[in-house]
Amino acid sequence: MEWLDVINDPTLKNLPFKIELDRFGKLLMSPASNKHGIVQSRISAGLTQKYPQGVTITECSIQTPEGTKVADVAWASEAFIQEWGTVTPFPRAPELGVEIVSPSNSREEMQIKTQLYLEAGAQEVWIVYIDTRLEIFTAAGRMESTQFSAGIKEQLFNRS
Repeated sequence: MEWLDVINDPTLKNLPFKIELDRFGKLLMSPASNKHGIVQSRISAGLTQKYPQGVTITECSIQTPEGTKVADVAWASEAFIQEWGTVTPFPRAPELGVEIVSPSNSREEMQIKTQLYLEAGAQEVWIVYIDTRLEIFTAAGRMESTQFSAGIKEQLFNRS
């Protein structure tokens, strides 16, 4: 199955969970929670406010060597959008990809997604553990903070 097949399949519309494809074209599904949605919204709003010269994208589909992955939130520069427009999935990752860890996600899955996004061109990947922490990764490895994350951590974890 290809990503365009997924988004055009009427039986897969309005599902209450996130869908991705593995490298074999099989569907992978993760259930969504309202808490997950709230964190996703806060990240998106924070990035939009802090970096208005780009575009914040929720549920951003990215083609990787392991199939189409869908970042919970991504931030793309104007140059990225000028180059790729709204092609679905993006053939490379925007500058920032964010995954919000759900109970169904394993640590290994998050490590693999981080590596895939970086290999696909992301400059930075965030793994957000709801209510606890934000892990930041670049090609150089794990970082404590970066230009993208400054100010966003406080917005995420200083609320109920």
